Amino acid sequence: MSEINGKELQKQLAKEFSSAWDNLKDNEMTEVFNLSEDYKLFMDRGKTERESVKEIMTRAKAAGFISLTEALAKGSITAGDRIYAENKGKAIALFIIGQEDLHNGMRIVGAHLDAPRLDLKAFPLYEDGGLALLKTHYYGGVKKYQWVALPLALHGVIIKNNGEKLEIVIGEDEGDPVFYISDLLPHLAADQMTKKMSEGITGEGLNILIGNIPFNGGDISDKVKLNVLKLLNEKYGIVEEDFTVAEIEAVPAGRARDVGIDRSMVAAHGHDDRVCSYAALKAVLELEAQKSTVVGLFVDKEEVGSMGNTGMQSAFFENVVAELLELQGQTSHLHVRRAMMNSKVLSGDVMPGFDPNYPDVLDKRNGAFIGKGVTIAKYTGARGKGGTNDANAEFVGEIRTLFNKNDVVWQVGELGKVDQGGGGTIAYMLANYGAEVLDCGTPMLSMHAPVELVSKVDLYMTYRAYKAFYIG
Repeated sequence: MSEINGKELQKQLAKEFSSAWDNLKDNEMTEVFNLSEDYKLFMDRGKTERESVKEIMTRAKAAGFISLTEALAKGSITAGDRIYAENKGKAIALFIIGQEDLHNGMRIVGAHLDAPRLDLKAFPLYEDGGLALLKTHYYGGVKKYQWVALPLALHGVIIKNNGEKLEIVIGEDEGDPVFYISDLLPHLAADQMTKKMSEGITGEGLNILIGNIPFNGGDISDKVKLNVLKLLNEKYGIVEEDFTVAEIEAVPAGRARDVGIDRSMVAAHGHDDRVCSYAALKAVLELEAQKSTVVGLFVDKEEVGSMGNTGMQSAFFENVVAELLELQGQTSHLHVRRAMMNSKVLSGDVMPGFDPNYPDVLDKRNGAFIGKGVTIAKYTGARGKGGTNDANAEFVGEIRTLFNKNDVVWQVGELGKVDQGGGGTIAYMLANYGAEVLDCGTPMLSMHAPVELVSKVDLYMTYRAYKAFYIG
């Protein structure tokens, strides 16, 4: 009997997730860096969910997509038709109609476009201590202390009394002013420093400085506030009441930037979850008609529970599928149910990567690592898998085989150690229809911070994973 070679046996039987950088072939390094340049452009143009939808729609139209309204006017659809359906400027779905009827199921990558931020309150502007400020209400899971002493930009829409919709962006151009939330100097912060981190900065304390010069003229109160209103009226034609019907978000000012002397990573606001959204968009725009209809689904409100008429819990996506089925002559409500139930889905959302500065929150044997490729997570949820989809082994096995066949570098991950915390994605909402769903996305650092971090090679492998899944 020949002696067993331990190294060879280990190679055959054991599994070690390796660096995606080490697995790049031929000119793939160039592809990684070219892709990241386009991704940074996408991020700079889409710092809110509205701006992201506008950018997605622009790219979709350039790639030959027509609106659902145009498709309905034609009265029918055929294999290869490229259709987008937009939902109130905050969500959008892209469809490439497949060779099989829709009721046989779709291949869907679903991601979200909203990100943690500070929203202006309905009546935000006030004056105190000779300063004009804006009241905010934070959106999503944030560490409030991270938002102070940081240059901020304002993005959003204002509906004027005459019905005109005004889009504003202040703080992104080189010559623009930025905005700022002050913090205490260490010399006077003795009481603040004794508090828990979650209490050191309060939600009601996240007030944005917007002005300091008083209005010159008249014996009136709140002269600094009035001067701000005067400047806003001169530039945008708005009055204070217009704030009550506005949606304005404060986000970190500045562009996406390379990180590291090797430029291996990207720092930007809103990687969660625009990194997966971009990867899915890039993949779907490059496809021709496949056997099944392929869908890039980009939704809003995930960070606050996917509620509302632009979130995944709305009927938007189901309604669009019903419209497309009718264009195929399939008008029964059963066709809609079958289309949803027979679908296969990758829920594209980010995963926490192992951080050497905070090594104790992840189980290293089951956590994702930066630079080791796209991450699949059989389950998410919190404390006993509460709120998880928990994908079926058969579907996870199918995806593993698909990725291995297409040389996609992948790894496994979960949302922290058992009982450490956790979270959720849109996966369970699509699984509620009976679809097969697996969480699959990009690992990252500093999740939910004002500026987050991803590896360029992980973005690249996420894009390749989604494209391989679409083709099947």
